Amino acid sequence: MQGALTRYRIIAWIVGVCLLALTFGMVLKYGPADDPTVVETVGQVHGFLYMIYLLATFDLSRRVPWPFKRMLLVMLAGTIPFLSFWAERHVTRHWVPTAAPALIE
Repeated sequence: MQGALTRYRIIAWIVGVCLLALTFGMVLKYGPADDPTVVETVGQVHGFLYMIYLLATFDLSRRVPWPFKRMLLVMLAGTIPFLSFWAERHVTRHWVPTAAPALIE
């Protein structure tokens, strides 16, 4: 279970940073710079990494028996800027320790 949590935490941060870069790229694309380069590059990377994030979240949710709604909310956290950081912290501090207190030390 500890490995699943570690994988989830790492990919949550990576997806969060990529989403922030993608949001910045959207500002560049539709703002005064009118440059779509960042969106074209980071968008594909974020999409691929988000699929890995979904798999890591699903894996963690099966090891720590979460309700389906909680799993979906954590999965959707990777689509809103800054929310994946909050969700990762919340999962690590609140949801996982209550389900398996001996595994988080």
